[in-house]
Amino acid sequence: MREELKSQANALANNEETAKKDIIRVGTAILGAGSIALYASQSAWLSSHAELAMIAIFVLGYIGIIFEEVFEFNKAAVALLMSTGLWVTYADFYGESTGIASANVLEQLKEQLSEVSDICFFLLAASAIVEVVDAHQGFKVVTNLITTKSKKGLFWVIGFLTFFLSAILNNLTVTIVMVSLLRKLVPNDDDRRLFGAMVVVAANAGGVWTPIGDVTTTMLWINNNLSTIPTVTELFLPSIVCLVASLFFLVNNIEEDSSLAESTLPPPSPLAPRGQVVFWTGIASLLAVPVFAELTGLPPYLAMVSIFAAQR
Repeated sequence: MREELKSQANALANNEETAKKDIIRVGTAILGAGSIALYASQSAWLSSHAELAMIAIFVLGYIGIIFEEVFEFNKAAVALLMSTGLWVTYADFYGESTGIASANVLEQLKEQLSEVSDICFFLLAASAIVEVVDAHQGFKVVTNLITTKSKKGLFWVIGFLTFFLSAILNNLTVTIVMVSLLRKLVPNDDDRRLFGAMVVVAANAGGVWTPIGDVTTTMLWINNNLSTIPTVTELFLPSIVCLVASLFFLVNNIEEDSSLAESTLPPPSPLAPRGQVVFWTGIASLLAVPVFAELTGLPPYLAMVSIFAAQR
């Protein structure tokens, strides 16, 4: 047994991928240790070149995020480390800092944390609401509408369903749901890739024209940088034109055949009354979030967490 483990370890050590990982890990460890030592020593260089240090931290962080598959880093972890490095440099070394964060910097940190918390609570509650709907098989309301055996017809149906659901449930969540559906619905790998590309286009087009359809739009809305009614009325037409034009372009790559007959999606079946109630109340509640924010002036995440609590 011991000899077998040794041989496996030797095989891993001689593997090029393992060697690359080890080099990256050692390099990262050296860079991290050097950075910690530099900060711990309260280096005068940092005090006089704080702006340069923050730029370097930002650039290195984004390189780690962009090339996460190459370096095999977790981009969320990289972003958190980058954030910590930037705040430490700004608080302790930038400008007139004396090595200890001032009351003004702490107040700025609290304000930034408050803004980030708004969007985090909003998205967490929205994702939880979608999970509750899915747990009650509420999405059968959607899948029961998919009855066509024509691939081109299905392409249009999936496109418009994705477009309108993204406007309500947010485009990232809907993309995940629809791609999971396509795995059962479209057996052919090449067709599924084309359908997946269409879902991404439709989800992005649909998420633009409501304040709750896209993370970026939601952030702008929460920070009072845009209003609900102008966003809907002024962006709906460009969004639908983008969708239709993209579908017209992509559908020409679809070749009709009988492959949809091999679909593993269960045939349409009646949804239990409880599932219907959960689905429609969830949709209605999400649509009411902008109304709540406009009428009360309170952060939208309060409405979102209240909806989630009511569904539980």
